[in-house]
Amino acid sequence: MSRVYLEVENEDGTAERYRKHVNGKGMVAASAKVDASTYIHNTAYVEAGAHIGRGSWIGAGSWIDRDAQLAERVFVGMNVHIGAGSRIGRGVEIGTHSRIGANSTIGDGATIERDTTLPAGSTLPGVARNATRVPGFDRAA
Repeated sequence: MSRVYLEVENEDGTAERYRKHVNGKGMVAASAKVDASTYIHNTAYVEAGAHIGRGSWIGAGSWIDRDAQLAERVFVGMNVHIGAGSRIGRGVEIGTHSRIGANSTIGDGATIERDTTLPAGSTLPGVARNATRVPGFDRAA
């Protein structure tokens, strides 16, 4: 089976080629890398040079900008923009209508509430989801 590409003209007049992703039919630039297990809603776009790891979910109307890197199991809500060159860690959840500025870094396991705007160059630390459990420490006396 051959791939069907759609060409879209950029602001600078150059054409970018997109293909429909196998899981969800979202538009993925020809030079982007998206794992087949990732769901890309049919109204979402992934720009050139972006990389999205396995098991991720990209919601309706969301836009993953150029060279953004999303690790595995990232959840992106509806109408989210992830800025160019941003790095998103494993298991991050980004709420609906959020904006992540260019070249931002979000650590593993972080949660971004809906309607949040992070300025360009922001750094948000990750969250330890599987902290070591000390026997007897969590029991009531």
